[in-house]
Amino acid sequence: MALSESQLARYGCNIAIDGIGKDGQEKLLSSRALVIGAGGLGSAALFYLSAAGVGTIGVADGDTVDISNLQRQIIHNGDDVGRFKTDSAREKINKLNPDARVAVYARRVDASGISGLIGDYDIVLDCTDNFTAKFLINDACVAAKKPFVHCGVLAWSGQIFTYLPGRACYRCVFKDEPAPGAVPTSAQAGILGAVPGVFGSLQAAEAIKYLSGQAGLLTDRLLIGDIAGMEFRTVPIRPDPACPVCFRGHPL
Repeated sequence: MALSESQLARYGCNIAIDGIGKDGQEKLLSSRALVIGAGGLGSAALFYLSAAGVGTIGVADGDTVDISNLQRQIIHNGDDVGRFKTDSAREKINKLNPDARVAVYARRVDASGISGLIGDYDIVLDCTDNFTAKFLINDACVAAKKPFVHCGVLAWSGQIFTYLPGRACYRCVFKDEPAPGAVPTSAQAGILGAVPGVFGSLQAAEAIKYLSGQAGLLTDRLLIGDIAGMEFRTVPIRPDPACPVCFRGHPL
């Protein structure tokens, strides 16, 4: 697709980046990204995906906006309290960038519907806040050979990696869902609003890199950040031959 004069002006700073250029921007405009979770992580990811010119953005979330969300879920505001997060997010995306086509799924993603949901997208961003959803997204994306960007945040810290087919998946690292109560929730441990902002932006950057054909993705590497001490480290991860989900010999 040829870029219009308006698009050349809007995306000029993207186009100027070595390795993206017009070709990369055209790839972004024709690409499709699904964001599961329109909360803290999703807020930042959705803003930056749409601003970058990702052509079709899916937003999946079954929750409504609560006043307690506004401390970190910046795609919503006080007027949105009580609305579905998907409707609130679509409105903000459309105001930011009319180029973006937004598909909303105002429901909780579960095992019965996730395979059909992810099929139409080039990449999935896991912006959820619970282990059940994270394992579900991992298992479905691995089975469908669908790239996804995992992220989790709590209090001052976060972690992120990108899955591509044949590389380490979430279960290679974390094996099984922890027992209820073994890990505190954000309601218990708290979460600084800027933390999901930082890591949701990193998720968007990983997706943009993938969709525009860039190298350097966080595959087989887990990036861990401690915002309190402003320390980041990258931990190598490897595909686990005993992984019941992604091991090549396992019948998915």
